[in-house]
Amino acid sequence: MPQHNLTREEARLRAATVAVDAYAVELRLGDDDRDFTSRTTVTFTAEPGAETFIDAIAEEIHEVVLNGNSLPLDEVVTPGRIRLPGLAERNDLVVSGRFQYSRTGEGLHRFVDPVDREVYLYSQFEVADARRVFAVFDQPDLKASFAFSVTAPKDWTVVSNSPTPAPQAPAGDASDELAVWHFAPTPRISSYITAIVAGPYRSAHSSLTSSNGDRIPLGVYARASLFEHVDAQEIFAITQAGFEFFEDAFDHPYPFEKYDQLFVPEFNAGAMENAGCVTFVEDYVFRSRPTEAVVERRTVTILHELAHMWFGDLVTMRWWDDLWLNESFAEFASTLAAAEATRWTGAWATFASMEKSWAYKQDQLPSTHPVVADIRDLQDVEVNFDGITYAKGASVLRQLVAWVGLENFLAGVRRYFARHAWGNTELRDLLAELEAASGRDLGDWPARWLQTAGVNTLRLDYTVDEAGRIRNARVLQSAPESHPTLRQHRIGIGCYVEDDGALVLSHRTELDIDGAQTPVPGLEGVPAAALVLLNDGDLAYAKIRLDPESLRACEDGLGRLHDPLAQALVRGALWDMARDAELPASRFLDLALAGLPSIPDSTGLLVQIRQLVLVAEEYTAPHRRPQVLAGIGDRLVTLAETAPAGSDHQLQYVRALARLACTPEQAGWLDRLRSGELVLEGFTVDADVRWDLIAGLAATSALREETLAGALAEDNTAAGQRHHLTATAADPSPGTKRQVMDDLLHGNRSNAESAALIAGFRRSGQAARSELAARYFDDIRGAWDARAGEIAQQLARGLFPPATPEALDLARRWLDANADAPAGLLRIMQENVDEAERALRAQAADRQEGS
Repeated sequence: MPQHNLTREEARLRAATVAVDAYAVELRLGDDDRDFTSRTTVTFTAEPGAETFIDAIAEEIHEVVLNGNSLPLDEVVTPGRIRLPGLAERNDLVVSGRFQYSRTGEGLHRFVDPVDREVYLYSQFEVADARRVFAVFDQPDLKASFAFSVTAPKDWTVVSNSPTPAPQAPAGDASDELAVWHFAPTPRISSYITAIVAGPYRSAHSSLTSSNGDRIPLGVYARASLFEHVDAQEIFAITQAGFEFFEDAFDHPYPFEKYDQLFVPEFNAGAMENAGCVTFVEDYVFRSRPTEAVVERRTVTILHELAHMWFGDLVTMRWWDDLWLNESFAEFASTLAAAEATRWTGAWATFASMEKSWAYKQDQLPSTHPVVADIRDLQDVEVNFDGITYAKGASVLRQLVAWVGLENFLAGVRRYFARHAWGNTELRDLLAELEAASGRDLGDWPARWLQTAGVNTLRLDYTVDEAGRIRNARVLQSAPESHPTLRQHRIGIGCYVEDDGALVLSHRTELDIDGAQTPVPGLEGVPAAALVLLNDGDLAYAKIRLDPESLRACEDGLGRLHDPLAQALVRGALWDMARDAELPASRFLDLALAGLPSIPDSTGLLVQIRQLVLVAEEYTAPHRRPQVLAGIGDRLVTLAETAPAGSDHQLQYVRALARLACTPEQAGWLDRLRSGELVLEGFTVDADVRWDLIAGLAATSALREETLAGALAEDNTAAGQRHHLTATAADPSPGTKRQVMDDLLHGNRSNAESAALIAGFRRSGQAARSELAARYFDDIRGAWDARAGEIAQQLARGLFPPATPEALDLARRWLDANADAPAGLLRIMQENVDEAERALRAQAADRQEGS
């Protein structure tokens, strides 16, 4: 809401006016299911006589006392802020009030476990939601020490940034049901990385020795009803490996007293880097067999948040303009650590398959922006947690590492931590240390890579002489009209030749390219290859195209290309060509289906299946789509039945079929697998797989009501309830789709419930969803205004109708009529329109292919 916004200029002026020493925050939790009380004492210095404000999004402010004087509430309290007039050089401020729990994953989130009815709380304060829990100067450059005191039921566990103290009896409280935890003050940190987690969490503990000899206690926490599934020793092992890697790489000991990792319910993101108190989404507690892709993603996420303890928590951005650097550094560092310090040695292939494809997609949307975005206010931050901030930033950071050299890069990072520990910085502070360590002039690097938007496309043009050797090779670089910048790239070019049925690397050259075309002397006279791969080694951030000869080599099977990274790059090129309507959808699907068994890594398989689903459902010509989907489903049945017993491929094939099944025969196969009538060797129908099969039956109108009710009775957990919502919403009938849309637009679902309903709503019933297009456009703006940020974004994206000319026309008319809509909603709607236009172009290309 506008009154809760904070502009960059306001933050700059406030930071010039005040310097904060310490907070003492007293919270009383557990008395009420809606509200809690909060009392904050802040000590800070200021320019005498100045005026500023402190942030507080409260249900009711009870008292504001500045330097011993009670301020009139009707004069100083406004929505989201408290005005502080007449400041002294040294100030003591006390603010007490009543604040509200959330169901949106923001502020202090409250969750009731359906298994045992226990209450669990956790905080999420990024971007600026600490103000939803206590009065605070809520901006990253006003660091301070925080001392939390929490009164809560005595059988709860309470965790914060400092080590958890022994609970004590509350002073002056007659109740014997409560206890109080007085946490020691933290080091000087930013408000957005403070944390409170409370409830009857269970935990496991270990410890490690830091590089400076300090003993660092480790904890892993989860809800009581979920804790039996926590693989704490594996999490501790990854954490230990990460500690050793980062302490050595950064030459700086871990900066906090302990390290707790807490898996919390209904979390919006993958994780959050609260100092010494990291919160993770509960999906990373595996109650059923996970794919190896998810296990690897959890590993990288653990390492990502651990890297933030140095880059983000110890040294923090001054303002959210450098959010990209905070996240990109952690993304790069976690992938490097995974590749060099864990069993996930192919992490860079995973990065190419997942992160870079995300970045390329985001960078082609009309909302794309430079890596260094112009963050004018908090509303700008909310919509910039995207593929540019994370994945493109990490990609260009990797290019920077290649340019200066890894050792020089790490030397510069070590200088950076030594110089700026516990402070706030800007990008130029890091670049100065990298220049000093490497001797490289990085003056124009930000202009090339951080201050322009868009992704370049690279093609190789060459001839082959009569002797079968490459001549006149040149790399052609293009850029979209909307972002016409041509950039310098360091790329590898690999030549892969036939060798006993395989494609093996026979020649490789590296060069710098610049401008519209660059000669490649390293290929002159080289024997022609079956596959010539641009960006071999994945050094550059650019889309690549395959020449016709290389494309023909792919049709004979990507399994012949044994190098995982090279195979990921080829799959990425095919995907980009399909998205750009240069490769018809039907041809992409043939290539993707044929190549599934030979994909060597789980993440590559997961990404390829996701792409296959999108192409089949949105990019194929509508008149051919039923036949195409039926053919894919039949192929997945065969793959599932012939995959190695107990393999990750087998598991992913079954789940993919549950997502795409569309014929009575395929539904029958799913039902027989669910019931146990059909048995796949090595395959277990565990809780989550069972729900996948049930949702697949629902999407084909083959689900019996008693089956759905029985599944919920058997698994009436938080996860089971979400799966039940997804299965219910997957019913393709118009009545169900209408009811689900009304529930989402006008009901009061939590963030997790909304996501579950949207997942089911989108997986079937394209005709019924298309009929609801007008209702979506009529109601989405009101729903946006009535919802918190995360849920509002879920609705705007998830309920957008399937791509048809009629839906696109409605969307364009909505944009014309709603130019004054909130910026975040306009951005999402423009992205939706762009994706619909892309889908329609792909459908046209597929029709032409089939004509």
